[in-house]
Amino acid sequence: MDFSKYKTLIFDCDGVLLNSNFKKSEAYKLAALDYGASEDQANELVKYHIKNTGVSRYVKFKYFLTDIMMQSYADKNFQFLIDALNKHVLLVLNQCEVTADLDKLRKLTENQHWMVMSGGDQNEVRTLLTQKKIDHFFDYGIYGSPDSKHEIINYHQTANDDFMPALFFGDSEYDMTTAEKYNLDFIFVSAWTDFKNWKQVVSKKNIKTVSFLNELII
Repeated sequence: MDFSKYKTLIFDCDGVLLNSNFKKSEAYKLAALDYGASEDQANELVKYHIKNTGVSRYVKFKYFLTDIMMQSYADKNFQFLIDALNKHVLLVLNQCEVTADLDKLRKLTENQHWMVMSGGDQNEVRTLLTQKKIDHFFDYGIYGSPDSKHEIINYHQTANDDFMPALFFGDSEYDMTTAEKYNLDFIFVSAWTDFKNWKQVVSKKNIKTVSFLNELII
């Protein structure tokens, strides 16, 4: 693949850099149970999380409180859920697999800037990628919630003259729509996705796919 036309490569974290989607679902369920949700309510949150892969946890927990638990929104309850999820994510994702040959891809694209754009908590993602010893690859930074992916891209397109054109590697429908909205080229990374209907969607939209990032290495 010819990367020379791009100034920036953007990577989602869960399902692209890390084999973490299904472990992340487990962490959401544990956070809901810690809060006092029933098994059924916790499973409803997991379903909503999977349906909205790539969307900020802040959106998901607001839905959980108001639409699943049928409670009025309260900062203390919201913060409890955020803290519980952070705890469980760091525990369950500590042993998750990192995509292979990332160092070789970095060498191949040494003239491009690299950036992580995640729906996960920004501090949490930075901690995880530091623990995995891959944080140094991303010279343009590691970003996540509470800012949405739309807010992150909008900021860089507005503030950074050396950002576009950019290529985005993602594994969710939300990633696809983000790329479309902000005129990013897009490659769907399929091996670790939890998006069940990805084959139909990428076929309909004629989106390039790879199973793993190392397929791009010549």
